Amino acid sequence: MQSDPKKLVKKNQNLTHSELMKVTSHVQREQGDWILHSLMVEGCDVPFKFKRKGNYQNLTGARVNMTYYSDQETVAGLEFEYMKVVRVKKS
Repeated sequence: MQSDPKKLVKKNQNLTHSELMKVTSHVQREQGDWILHSLMVEGCDVPFKFKRKGNYQNLTGARVNMTYYSDQETVAGLEFEYMKVVRVKKS
């Protein structure tokens, strides 16, 4: 897997890379064999989500660099937008 955000964005035009985003909330919960992470960042009302096999350090209050794309999920017949994170790194 490529970890350089510039190469990832160049390869896939749907990706967005943002730096120094301040995390206001970080929730981790089990989802089968995975841990689902939901982040809220300052100035954005859409959650950022990613999965890991284990717990991740708590990012609340930290600044992070993320590479992500917009996606949607349907819950109880309602569509919700979220950002699917493909790379997250503490700044």
